[in-house]
Amino acid sequence: MAFTLFKIGILDFTFIDLLDITIVTYIFYRGLLFLKDTRSIQMILGLIVILAVNFLAFWFDFGMVRWLFSNFIIAGVIIMAVVFQPELRRALSLMGESRILRLFIKPEIKGASDAVVAAAEKLSSMHYGALIILERSVKLSSVIESGKRLNSEVSAEILQSIFTPYTPLHDGAVVIRGDVILAASCTLPMTDNPAYRRLYGMRHKAGVGVTEESDAIALIISEETGQISYAFEGKLFRDISPQEMKQILAELFN
Repeated sequence: MAFTLFKIGILDFTFIDLLDITIVTYIFYRGLLFLKDTRSIQMILGLIVILAVNFLAFWFDFGMVRWLFSNFIIAGVIIMAVVFQPELRRALSLMGESRILRLFIKPEIKGASDAVVAAAEKLSSMHYGALIILERSVKLSSVIESGKRLNSEVSAEILQSIFTPYTPLHDGAVVIRGDVILAASCTLPMTDNPAYRRLYGMRHKAGVGVTEESDAIALIISEETGQISYAFEGKLFRDISPQEMKQILAELFN
């Protein structure tokens, strides 16, 4: 029998009820944080308006409106799944990043960290633009398929060669898994976050975009300024020194 915290009339408020409300509140809270500053919030507001109209139709017994909404519900579910595909993919990716699941799936980078940092430092000094994606637990299969397969061991020299201007593979991103460069010249999803819409170039937007949909780390070198930046969990961190980058990689992969 559940322990009663307090009683209102004939209703008993138990510890189970408190736990139930807390869980639902937390889910709504995390959902709102997830949707904040994305195009989804406008869609959610539109959905709320539709649900409000639907409620009023049932309340005031508007026959035609009720018929319209009851037939729209099935199509609406399919439409929502298509419209919110990036957000759903990101939500599932974030679920896969939980600490419990990480006990079973451990991302590794091994000795590639030094090579990546050395290449970033050299590319930065020469003002060569670069976009290096370090895969973690969430596999970037669709991104890899969009580029040119290399399956080459990570080295600073290879990364520098790839991002040298006017070479065949310098456009797009390099994807690294462990100690292997899986592919180069890869296409990444662009972020829809308005905070990055106007102030940043394509590389930075793409770097943020891929980290919104996965737990990867995107290392970005600006062609204009030579600054090293990195994106993680949909956030961009600018003007990072090679030493700071090495420490960040060590923390995230260990």
